[in-house]
Amino acid sequence: MSRIGIMQGRLLPPQGGRFQCFPKERWREEFAFASAAGLDAIEWIYDLQGADANPVATDDGIAEMRALSRKHGIAVVSIDADYFKDRLFVTAPPAEFSELTAHLHWLIGRCHLAGITRIVLPFVDGSRIDTPEQLTRVVEMLRCVLPSAEEGGLELDLETSLDPEALAGLLGRLPYPMLKVNYDSGNSASLGYDVRQELAAYGKRIGGLHIKDRIRGGGSVPLGTGNADIPTLLAGLAEIEYSGDYVFEAARGVPGEEVAWARQNRAFLSRLLEQAKLAACGSVQ
Repeated sequence: MSRIGIMQGRLLPPQGGRFQCFPKERWREEFAFASAAGLDAIEWIYDLQGADANPVATDDGIAEMRALSRKHGIAVVSIDADYFKDRLFVTAPPAEFSELTAHLHWLIGRCHLAGITRIVLPFVDGSRIDTPEQLTRVVEMLRCVLPSAEEGGLELDLETSLDPEALAGLLGRLPYPMLKVNYDSGNSASLGYDVRQELAAYGKRIGGLHIKDRIRGGGSVPLGTGNADIPTLLAGLAEIEYSGDYVFEAARGVPGEEVAWARQNRAFLSRLLEQAKLAACGSVQ
């Protein structure tokens, strides 16, 4: 069953001047805030700056996460591994590449203990795949970690800047059932990609979604005001019976009004999901 969630930190004002990061001091508060916003889930963040305080790193921390999840009815089943946006697989020298691969193995194990079933691996912005050599490195890393991910029932979702054909080609080299795509509606809009072409290329292997809006070639804007064709995306997903999660990574609103902003975004998405569902039912008839 699909859940509507939000990226961790988005229910709090920006922390330390960073647009998105693990909120070291206030992460516990977001469970209650997510419930108040009518959401179902939080997508956890594991980043370099917050690694020393992230509860996924300790058994006690995981126990506290799970207790708060049960108390507030907010699932934590996915994690965004932004750690690898700062420490890059694509440019690391051999010794560091091995170290990073080992660290991802470790994170897979911690997620298994935490009940997290999906890791989003980012290859965008500074960590994007630019060359055939970098693509080969990513394939090498994935071949190394996918067996242990599959053994633990953990899905690895790639968030990339690759065009539809190139991303479909990467997936074709790695036909593992637990390797999927994290589709980011805003990033695709910014890059000028066509939703229909993307769904035709790899729609059946989309494991999760980041919902946001961006201007083509530019930054994030409120949902429905940019170039992201969210209605066409949702209609296409309904046709292929997508059952994964929808995670808000939308443009921020007024600091201090995060819960109300999340509630507003949820209402926006719910309307479009209902329209997509009705359209899909009509096409079947």
